Amino acid sequence: MYPTLAYAPETSWEIGFSTLYVYYADRDTTNRLSEINGFTFFTLENQYGVWLDHAIYTPADRWFFLGRLRYQSFPLLYFGIGPDTPQEYVARVDAHQLWLKERVLRQVKNNLFFGLEVDYQRLGQVEFVPAKPGQSVSLPLGASGSANLGLGLGLVYDDRHNVLNVRKGAFSELAIFNYNPFSSSAFNFSSLIFDTRFFRPLSDRTVLAFQMFGQSMWGEVPFNQLSLMGGESLMRGYYTGRYRDNNQLATQAEIRFLPINLGFTNRLGAAVFAGTSQVFPAWERLAMDKWVVSGGGGLRFLLFPKKDIYTRLDWALTREGSGFYFFIGEAF
Repeated sequence: MYPTLAYAPETSWEIGFSTLYVYYADRDTTNRLSEINGFTFFTLENQYGVWLDHAIYTPADRWFFLGRLRYQSFPLLYFGIGPDTPQEYVARVDAHQLWLKERVLRQVKNNLFFGLEVDYQRLGQVEFVPAKPGQSVSLPLGASGSANLGLGLGLVYDDRHNVLNVRKGAFSELAIFNYNPFSSSAFNFSSLIFDTRFFRPLSDRTVLAFQMFGQSMWGEVPFNQLSLMGGESLMRGYYTGRYRDNNQLATQAEIRFLPINLGFTNRLGAAVFAGTSQVFPAWERLAMDKWVVSGGGGLRFLLFPKKDIYTRLDWALTREGSGFYFFIGEAF
């Protein structure tokens, strides 16, 4: 467990605590490393949140549980929908958010898993606050809140041994969801997601990591469940949801030096990364001049030497600004 401290204009000072629990099933190091990562925070503006992410493997990898739970009362910055939204946000969205996503996968062949995926998202007590007093904001679908349950099937290939710091291997997921109106506040839509990642050693201390991501949605999709670009993992430097639309394509590459041979210590590392992405309403609207890029670098500190787990501090730069990120484990 360790404390965190952050500041943003919409939250004032934020104080949090992070926890990490890692283990091998049956304490057998031939099994894959499982991890449970928790984070809780509160701000001086009376905002708060609890996050819980996990990747759990049973003995011999018979079952794979991959998911996240997030509950927060926290502002969302809304820039609009599409690839041509203004650089400054048009409204702050105050709301209570609950997000539960879980994959229950059974190994059907070596490193190949298949199973059920569940995605539940609820946005309540929603209020759109214009960025400028008196400014008119065009409210999107779902502006009054919604609760949507998606059920789907997922096919996953995963031969990673340590999900927090992959030295060699691959991860690939193909999933389809159908969200049905189980209540009066729900919408009817569908989603197709693919996510592929490759990790190749360039030397004993250097790893090349590459990711391709795509999401396509159709039907009545509420604004909070559109494909969101940005965040702490993919397209670092952009605020989560800086761009949002029915579809997104993204790719990123990263070179990790773990650790750097400094002589006086073997616990410091570094990384450089770059990525590009585009959101668009329909496939025929995919345009060559709408891609946005981000890039940057960071430092690494070997937190758990026996399990090869690093803490990362990344600095990302975009055409609109920059951002810092501090997390346990690599971005992907």
